[in-house]
Amino acid sequence: MTDSTYYFIGIKGSGMSALALVVHDLGNTVLGSDITQYTFTQRGLEQAGIQILPFDPANLKAGYTVIAGNSFTDDHPEIAKAREMGLTIYRYHDFLGKLLEEYTSIGVAGAHGKTSTTGLLAHTLGGVAKTSYLIGDGSGKGIPGSQFFVFEADEYRRHFLAYHPDYLIMTNIDFDHPDYYTGIEDVYDAFETEAKQVKKAIFAWGDDPWLRQLKVNVPVYYYGVSDKDDFVAKNVSRTTNGSSFDAFFHNELIGHFSVPLFGEHSVLNALAVVAVSHMEKLDSELIANELASFEGVKRRFSEKKVADMVIIDDYAHHPSEIKATLDAARQKYPDKELVAVFQPHTFSRTIAYMDDFAKTLDQADEVFLTNIFSSAREKSGKVSAEDLGAKITHGGRVVQLDDMSPLLDYHDAVVVFMGAGDVQKYENAYEELLSNLSPKTN
Repeated sequence: MTDSTYYFIGIKGSGMSALALVVHDLGNTVLGSDITQYTFTQRGLEQAGIQILPFDPANLKAGYTVIAGNSFTDDHPEIAKAREMGLTIYRYHDFLGKLLEEYTSIGVAGAHGKTSTTGLLAHTLGGVAKTSYLIGDGSGKGIPGSQFFVFEADEYRRHFLAYHPDYLIMTNIDFDHPDYYTGIEDVYDAFETEAKQVKKAIFAWGDDPWLRQLKVNVPVYYYGVSDKDDFVAKNVSRTTNGSSFDAFFHNELIGHFSVPLFGEHSVLNALAVVAVSHMEKLDSELIANELASFEGVKRRFSEKKVADMVIIDDYAHHPSEIKATLDAARQKYPDKELVAVFQPHTFSRTIAYMDDFAKTLDQADEVFLTNIFSSAREKSGKVSAEDLGAKITHGGRVVQLDDMSPLLDYHDAVVVFMGAGDVQKYENAYEELLSNLSPKTN
């Protein structure tokens, strides 16, 4: 990468902010624009000294290389201005695909679990060898001379087809993004097309029937807990302190591994990391040490204690993700009442998964909903949070930002806030209520 000035349009996006940090670390001047409202990704940009400007075509200067976020169409005023000025313009995924060519690249794809697995892989490899990474929680690090580049490969609108990685972890195939994909067959087609672009090997979850159908040009190593898999986790232990297992490759013991993470999916994610490391002939004891010290990624089972309550913040917005998050909470807090607060994300997804959402959320002891979060692409729809609430057995009441008091009825319990929109504002309002009450309850 040549030293240059890179201007990111939509720099606060989770992928964009991570890429901006990588490009900055590699010795380039980076700045960008976005909305003025605070987002959880901007703190890392500020700490790196990256300037964030309000959207304004006047920000653009001759000589800038522009990286445009995928949320913005070509008629966005800044993109239009950049074209008018004749500046070099890349879309996020196209630029990342070009950047990956300089490294041994390891992508993580899947309908669910991408960010958690990418974070775990980046942390683990980074303790053993020079590793640059880009994670979907807004984290990114560029290290000159890196051996590996670990990145999240997002399937939305088939953007991951810009990538030709050396290795690819595929956590699962599931129907999501109903505003774009026509059904599960369309999703499978996208994943198989990407899989055919992989250069060395694929690591796929063995229990996924769609992944078992892959027809590709490189070896596919399946991982899981079944003897039919290539990489197998045996003697699995899930306790309130985390999860551990013995990893085998074709019946040969690789080693014993522990992660301070919860839920069945955490064992599978760790096993995928072990599989990649084994194929790259990395020391299994060093890998075990790194796995044991992982502290998680942003907005994935992030915990805090307020008053007598445990509050968990998670990005889960699909039934499979909700199931995994509630499973993890049950593992870590088996004796506490579990309260779910869910913000449905987009009208099309709520309609597509109405019954699945209700069934999965009912794994909690009590469920509260917020109003549906509308995206930039989808402002309204013919469904409401109340419609979903009516199908939920364990509660289903819709709470409002200015009155989170119904949650004050719970004590010494776990409240899990889940959603991909702005559910954190409800979480913050609840925490403020708790904090104001806590001196009286202590």
